[in-house]
Amino acid sequence: MSIASEVAVQGRASSLAFRYALRELRGGLRGFYVFIACIALGVMAIAGVGSVAASLGDGLSREGRTLLGGDVAFSLISREAKPEEVAYLRTRGEVSVAATLRAMARSGDGKLALVELKAVDGRYPMLGELTLEPNMPVADLLAERDGVYGAAADSTLLARLDLKLGDRVSIGSATYQIRSVVAAEPDKLAGGVGLGPRFLISEASLRATDLLQPGSLVRWIYRVKLPDGANDDRATTALIDGARAAAPEAGWEVRSRNNASPQLERTINRFTQFLTLVGLAALLVGGVGVANAVKSHIDRRRDVIASFKALGATGRDVFTIYCTQVVVLAGIGSVIGLVLGAALPFVIVGLFGKVLPLPVVPALHPDELALSFLYGQLTALAFGLWPLGRVHDVPVAALFRETVASEWHRPRWSYLALMAVVVALLIGVAIGLAYDKRVATVFVASSIAVFLLLRGIAEILMAVARRLPRSRITMLRLAIANIHRPGALTPSVVLSLGLGLAVLVTITQIDGNLRRQFLAALPERAPSFFFIDIPSTEADRFGAFLKQIAPDSTIEDVAMLRGRIVAARGVKADQLKPSVDSEWVLQSDRGLTYTGEVPKGSKIVEGEWWGPDYSGPPLVSMEKKIADGLSLKIGDEIVVNVLGRDVPAKIANLRNIDWQGLGINFVLVFSPNAFKGAPHSHVATLTEPHAGATDDARIIKQVADAFPMVTSVRVREALETVGAVVSNLVLAIRGASAVTLISAILVLGGALAAGHRHRVYDAVILKTLGATRVRLLGAYALEYLMIGFATAIFGVIAGSVAAWLIVTRLMTLSFIWQAGSAALVVVAALVVTVGLGLAGTLLALNQKPASVLRNL
Repeated sequence: MSIASEVAVQGRASSLAFRYALRELRGGLRGFYVFIACIALGVMAIAGVGSVAASLGDGLSREGRTLLGGDVAFSLISREAKPEEVAYLRTRGEVSVAATLRAMARSGDGKLALVELKAVDGRYPMLGELTLEPNMPVADLLAERDGVYGAAADSTLLARLDLKLGDRVSIGSATYQIRSVVAAEPDKLAGGVGLGPRFLISEASLRATDLLQPGSLVRWIYRVKLPDGANDDRATTALIDGARAAAPEAGWEVRSRNNASPQLERTINRFTQFLTLVGLAALLVGGVGVANAVKSHIDRRRDVIASFKALGATGRDVFTIYCTQVVVLAGIGSVIGLVLGAALPFVIVGLFGKVLPLPVVPALHPDELALSFLYGQLTALAFGLWPLGRVHDVPVAALFRETVASEWHRPRWSYLALMAVVVALLIGVAIGLAYDKRVATVFVASSIAVFLLLRGIAEILMAVARRLPRSRITMLRLAIANIHRPGALTPSVVLSLGLGLAVLVTITQIDGNLRRQFLAALPERAPSFFFIDIPSTEADRFGAFLKQIAPDSTIEDVAMLRGRIVAARGVKADQLKPSVDSEWVLQSDRGLTYTGEVPKGSKIVEGEWWGPDYSGPPLVSMEKKIADGLSLKIGDEIVVNVLGRDVPAKIANLRNIDWQGLGINFVLVFSPNAFKGAPHSHVATLTEPHAGATDDARIIKQVADAFPMVTSVRVREALETVGAVVSNLVLAIRGASAVTLISAILVLGGALAAGHRHRVYDAVILKTLGATRVRLLGAYALEYLMIGFATAIFGVIAGSVAAWLIVTRLMTLSFIWQAGSAALVVVAALVVTVGLGLAGTLLALNQKPASVLRNL
């Protein structure tokens, strides 16, 4: 036979297989509802997350200029730009100046609150709209009248201090009248998460507060709006390069409209990846349902398969027919999931568009939808090829004997190779397209390990049941026999239930630990207060004052500056290749200090400390994990820009830091002479032995009275602010994880339904031999109870280990096992397993023996 004729024959065979596959599906989708639902849920989760993230990314890109407040933003910490630096920027476009810092606001009756102060000039906002209630021109809002400056405040501040429009508050040495409420700021997202409500003032009035002390933690932002017609990406890049060339040691932190909020974008990318992996987990759980559905379908169609083979069909022909059905059904499920996932951005904007803090631009994203469709098809094939491949070598006689004897075996190597290729493609897509490939790799490895472990547990459970001594209790004897008999449901139930429980335990353990970390009791010896912007000339007097008003408290005080790593090992910071865990240290200014003593909470792990009397060239001590992430070692040189001056220093030692104590600590600690004469401020902590709300309020008031320029940050309030953000993230994770749990329940129900025919035969035979309904129900309940309990134990262990790794390694937080939530998961698992199992059993027990016996 020629090659052309062989190709023609294969083409006709494929066409014939396709027609037979569709012809069989004409009879309906009975037996495939779980299959389709599992694929649809997983694809919906991945498509929905991808579509929302892409719509949000489009919104950030489209609104980049507005979010940034200009085409380019140049920012400095603790110092204003020099006149010549500002003059250069003004030659390139319109410049608007703003300053942000934290301060204490005091009402007329003496109440105090931490606020996020934002001082703007007359050009604010250059882009976008500042929404005020009531609305008024910014110039009128912030103008000085009779020695009192105008201001706008967040409604939270009014509620906290019991204020109304027209009331006055004092900040530092200045008095302000609240003339309006800030409803929305066009550039709010670029500023990150604040610890207090917004308080908007003029730049001129900021200078009257006396808060601008040497070394104060003030961020000065210079936004540049390029001329219309000359504001493309090339002009933006030219401005950035020119500004750096004009002032190479200025220490600018530069953002353009294309990266208005880098931290927000990184957070969105990481969170999107996590939710995508949760959706992929739902698909993997659903894959077990796919395998069960395919196996059950082939079992039901054994007469048809036998007829095909008797009429001359080859094993490959039969495989092609039923593989085509799997692909078509996976396509149906994927299309359903794509429709639901693609609609998610439109639904979110339609329901919550007015209250969303992020700019979501709903649209169809073909690339995200195509990727989701590919995930659905690959998952269906990865799990369906094993039962499909075993059809090839089963003889006609064996298929007819399937009613009473199982002769299933391993598929041919060619089908195993095909399955390996599909699995490899699935793994490659999951890892290759991930934002953080390390996390994706860990997820894939964990998924494979969990599948193997669950399969091993099912085999061990069946082996133990097989070797148990014969019980005299009939119900127990039947339950044990059902666990290990041929065609037992044990592997399917263990796989579907175990995967769902592992995900559920992981989520509940992470949730409990995050709530404990941010919303429960503070760590032992955690400080009650942080005090920032303490003038260096007042540091000693401030420490003595704290000791006077809180004599039983522990006080810690250190000098603090802000600096940015601009080079390491002779390589510029933007050319370094940091690890994912350490890249954050290069992305903005960081707090740093100098001291002659090893900081509290630090432990030297490499190198030697320089000692209190060191007076040689500048040395620096780095946190070990950060140094490892930047590929730095002892003796390497780093360059830090502080107040517009590049300071080189050699790494003398590496430290491990206990961040959990919430005390003062820094990634970078310099030798005492490194910043001699540099203007700076101090930061202090106060740790009370028995903290209380009354004492806290008293301390805040006394500090504000004696040192109005010092900002007091109550640690518990700061943690509650962060905890609110974390709670919202956990809520989103719960929602995505619910898809996985629904898939697990569907798969469990499908596994039990797949064994329904065998249950009917068992029930009929046993009832014919004298078994009562109560005894059979008891046997089946014991069977499901034992399988469910064994699987629940594994789910708790696997989920707890996964949660421990995520909390301690990825989140770098402490972990405490939540026994209560684990116990609830076990109880829920038993209730679901026994409930679904007995529901199917009741249907089997209701079958009339005569109709079943006639067909045996």
